[in-house]
Amino acid sequence: MLKKVPLKDAVGSDLAHDITEVRPGEFKGPAFRKGHRVCDEDICRLQRLGKNHLYLIDLENDELHENQAARMLATAIAGEGVTWEDNPKEGKIEMFAQHDGLLRIDMAALGALNMIDEVMCATLHNHTRVRKGELVAATRSIPLVVKREPIERAVAIACQKGAVVEVKAMKKARAGLIITGNEVYHGLIQDGFEPILKKKLTDLDASVETVDFQPDDAERIARAIRNQVDKGFDLLLLTGGMSVDPDDVTRHGIQMAGAEEVHYGAAVLPGAMFLVAYIGETPILGVPACGLHHRATALDLVLPRVLAGERIGKAQLAFLGHGGLCRQCPKCSFPNCAFGKGL
Repeated sequence: MLKKVPLKDAVGSDLAHDITEVRPGEFKGPAFRKGHRVCDEDICRLQRLGKNHLYLIDLENDELHENQAARMLATAIAGEGVTWEDNPKEGKIEMFAQHDGLLRIDMAALGALNMIDEVMCATLHNHTRVRKGELVAATRSIPLVVKREPIERAVAIACQKGAVVEVKAMKKARAGLIITGNEVYHGLIQDGFEPILKKKLTDLDASVETVDFQPDDAERIARAIRNQVDKGFDLLLLTGGMSVDPDDVTRHGIQMAGAEEVHYGAAVLPGAMFLVAYIGETPILGVPACGLHHRATALDLVLPRVLAGERIGKAQLAFLGHGGLCRQCPKCSFPNCAFGKGL
């Protein structure tokens, strides 16, 4: 319950909430913090902030102060790899990445939580790569005093799957490359994939353990795959032979190598002919020729998720379609753009 009192009568009272000051282009934040005891010297400044009255709080049993509500929400929302300080500012708690990794948002839970009146949580996009200490989410109750019931309902929703916001560390994987194609194997053209893929992997703290060149021969490609799997590599990337041309046999080699699960085609441009397969727990990523010509393709959307431990199947490749159309900007700013940010 809020009690409105004239400013002059509030001297000696403790502020029930932060008082915000806004100086356009300079500052926005608390001029006075919750709990500050109002004294005569504060009156002029409070008046300059537009305060002619203050509100004193006498909470009922079924009511919560905004700071208490924010603590309850943050506790439920923040999961693995997410940290926050128990120091609400203007009723808001911010959450940060505890380590480098891939941000994972339970979007269904986030939407359900935000459907509750007087509750909110905002996050970065799902599957955003983040650095340690980076702001990833923030939550608060919207009014100064909120009923306990909606907060408890929001907490229950957030806890159903363990957390709403997580940061998954990406594995420092040992990767093998298999570059296919008669023209490269026989030295008719110079391969361009090796330096590109090595950079993409090392940028994600993965290492390239071996590079194998094979002709357009499904059996030889299959033997090369099995050889690398037997060496215990965490991840295999294959290039070339991914199109619909009958001479492109890399997909057949992957199947001959014993892949139990093969998904050919992603709802992404560039990268529609991208392939994901698994031999046991070892992911195999087939990179189409567009990876030579475009800075960002389906590979760049899938690779961090694989390194964060996610198993990619047909559904994951299908849902990439929302946001999976690259705008082909003259100056590429990926990953700081909309590409791949639909989910």
